[in-house]
Amino acid sequence: MKTKTAKEKASAARQTLCGADITPLPRDLPYATVSLCPECSRKIDARLFEENGKVYMEKTCPDHGYCRDLIFSDVDIYRQALSWHYDIGEGVSNPAVAKAASCPDDCGMCDLHVSHTVLANVDLTNRCNLTCPICFANANVQDYIYEPSFEEVKGMLQTLRDERPVHGRVVQFAGGEPTLHPDWFRILTLANEMDFAHVQCATNGIKFADLDFAMKSKEAGLHTLYLQFDGLDPKLYKEIRGSEKLLDIKFKAIENVRKAGMKIVYVPTIVGGVNDDQVVPILQFALDNIDVSSGISFQPVALTGRIDDKEREKLRFTLSDLALRINETGYTTKADWFPLSCTSPISQLISAMRGNPTCHITCHPTCGIGTYFFVDQNKKPTPITRFVNVKALLDDMQKQAQGLEASKWLRGAYKFFTGAGALVNMKKHFIADQAPEGLSFTRFLQTLEGMLDKKAGRGELDGTYTYKTLLVAGMHFMDSYNYDIDRVKRCVIHYATPDGRLYPFCTYNSGLVFRDKIEKQFSVPKSEYRKKHGASADCC
Repeated sequence: MKTKTAKEKASAARQTLCGADITPLPRDLPYATVSLCPECSRKIDARLFEENGKVYMEKTCPDHGYCRDLIFSDVDIYRQALSWHYDIGEGVSNPAVAKAASCPDDCGMCDLHVSHTVLANVDLTNRCNLTCPICFANANVQDYIYEPSFEEVKGMLQTLRDERPVHGRVVQFAGGEPTLHPDWFRILTLANEMDFAHVQCATNGIKFADLDFAMKSKEAGLHTLYLQFDGLDPKLYKEIRGSEKLLDIKFKAIENVRKAGMKIVYVPTIVGGVNDDQVVPILQFALDNIDVSSGISFQPVALTGRIDDKEREKLRFTLSDLALRINETGYTTKADWFPLSCTSPISQLISAMRGNPTCHITCHPTCGIGTYFFVDQNKKPTPITRFVNVKALLDDMQKQAQGLEASKWLRGAYKFFTGAGALVNMKKHFIADQAPEGLSFTRFLQTLEGMLDKKAGRGELDGTYTYKTLLVAGMHFMDSYNYDIDRVKRCVIHYATPDGRLYPFCTYNSGLVFRDKIEKQFSVPKSEYRKKHGASADCC
């Protein structure tokens, strides 16, 4: 496949690496997109617009009528997210599905997709030791067992490593409850042997309440727990997860993770009117335990089934609700929240300087927003936006990257000078007297590198450990009410499956729900699994 020159790219409409046209992202409201009917999943035109300071989506199905859903409760934060997006994604050069007719029908991943994999999910089982009513995986309620063999898992990991031009580097084992897989420790070791830079698991934490299990997981190569954590009220866990005792189990797991030397990202599923009052307590808990905390990934609940507009808006907790709730602490203001995709100029410049493609976060700007806290020795958080002119810095970095890409034949001669220029440019935007105590410009650079390269962040490259940071972010995974095809095409969280394909999160778990198709294809009846494995099929 012939690679386009920088000049050719600039003069032509943007396309994926396989030649499919890329629809430019809007920079303001209102705008049109394509969605799904929540009743029949037919693709229908949709419109996003502002009303009374909020952002809504509206659409009409010829058979099932009009539907309207709340997207963001604060239009200022929504517009800010749109303005911070750089839209540099080009997809992959070796998609499993070439010449796809439409998204999401021909998913798997296809040549229409705009982003490569940033975080890969590999489901190890659909068995679970909980029966949560809000589980998007529907774990434990099926009459079949989906549990890929060790060799099938190896094949899925190889699919990620074979992705081009940027191979998958970060893998998350999920489920069900992934720690129930009989080859758990072997799989962790395998992922490290295959040179994944970061290995984490999405878990309820029950198995990690056993110190020996936590220690062995660390030794096998696990780096981070993506820990289900819905709040600090035991009664919540009875309502959301089915057991009041679960919070104490999680506390024990956190202590064991600390002893084992791993990190935790807390993952609260937030339901409006149920546990949205837990946002600030969860943040404070993460700060109080900053030695073991690396982030919080708030996930507003995706809604399924038939729900009328008023009830649905009551249950909705949008990303701007998250930002406004945290702003009440005084730690942040509206100006401190930015889309996760805004980091792409940093990786773009690194790619241009090295002459090799690197991982870019190119998701839709309204998929996820967040802020980076730098946390001092007194556990006081300072958003990065308070001591760095972030937007100006990112704009300058993108200009530098584009200039270097356009002069590719000069790259070798100018690599040193470009690198030096990038440092001078970054220092220009660093406000030293506003930085938290103990954060020099040099240490700030080390910390930035650690954000992009997990090995650097763990001190594995040069033995230098970075300043403590806490990424506080929200990812709003879609349901059929707020489905947006433009978001799907830019998804960076992908599922690897036993058939050698990759699926974006919001086609695998919502919309057309490819999860059901894949799990049924590669599963065995629960009765057959019981004959082979005994009572382990009934693990609740």
